[in-house]
Amino acid sequence: MQYKLAIIGFGNVGQGLVQILRDKGTELSKQFGADFRIVAICDLLKGSVCNPSGLDPATLLDVVAATGKIETMSAPHHGWDALRTIAESGADVVVELSYTDLKTGEPALTHLRAALNAGKHVVTTNKGPIALHYAELKKLADAKGMEIGAEGTVMSGTPSMRLGLELLAAAGVSRVQGIINGTTNYILTQMESGMTYADALNEAQAKGYAEADPTGDVEGYDAAGKAVILANLLMGATLTMNDVDRTGITGLTLQDIESAKAKDERWKLIGKVEKSGGKVSASVKPTRLPVTHPLASVGGATNALTFTTDLLGDVTLIGPGAGRLETGYAVLGDLLAIHRRFGK
Repeated sequence: MQYKLAIIGFGNVGQGLVQILRDKGTELSKQFGADFRIVAICDLLKGSVCNPSGLDPATLLDVVAATGKIETMSAPHHGWDALRTIAESGADVVVELSYTDLKTGEPALTHLRAALNAGKHVVTTNKGPIALHYAELKKLADAKGMEIGAEGTVMSGTPSMRLGLELLAAAGVSRVQGIINGTTNYILTQMESGMTYADALNEAQAKGYAEADPTGDVEGYDAAGKAVILANLLMGATLTMNDVDRTGITGLTLQDIESAKAKDERWKLIGKVEKSGGKVSASVKPTRLPVTHPLASVGGATNALTFTTDLLGDVTLIGPGAGRLETGYAVLGDLLAIHRRFGK
């Protein structure tokens, strides 16, 4: 079955998805019976291009690598904005990969609403609209008989959402806690080796783990957004960002790190959601863990989640929480989930 994709936002994640389709498209079609065909791409900086017959993934990647733009690519339509791309490209699925805004969810929120109202499935790695407006979007999707894929909003391509929503759904998940921000985990790992917070942050920025303005990471806002997503999607809560008890890592010193080491403990920024007596709570806090704890051994920019369940006890998932191909794979996983449900 063929699925026509319109991609909104063509940064690392969008290019990662296109790279996967370039390299694995034929194999995916043979293995799953799903032919994912890109018909449009719209990016605020790189321009937009649309061909209802399909855009060649290899050519797309070559053009953007050579020019930084996509409008030079031969196609029937150029210069469309995101909403026109969603409305007129003929796409079956809109892949929303624009920049994240955890205060308003825009512009992704408007894009997702438009796509769902037009009867198109949506897949996004954008935390903003999922953390802030998931209940509204889910109601709209259900009314239209459409699917929302949001695997990549928490742990990139590591299937944390699918594990919780599907494989552990009957196990009775009462708590989910873990390392859901790779930037802060990298900084804390470097501090444990003796580096100051400032030097560790500078190194994280040099490696591309931290933004020029690292506030969203180091003050815990990014992790708080992911905690809201986990609470609302996995536990049926209706939490907002303001409901998260949030503390970042900026107050931690080398003395704090050394004090923990002396007692065989390790500092981690832990996001936690917990259900108790029908109420769901969420927090993001620096936490001292014994070195024997499965989360304590997770170093660098790696992410991890421990699901506490009634039937299986603790189940810990460890994997990448960011990356071009890794997050592109999250999108692919959601596309295949849509195919499994609707491709009959």
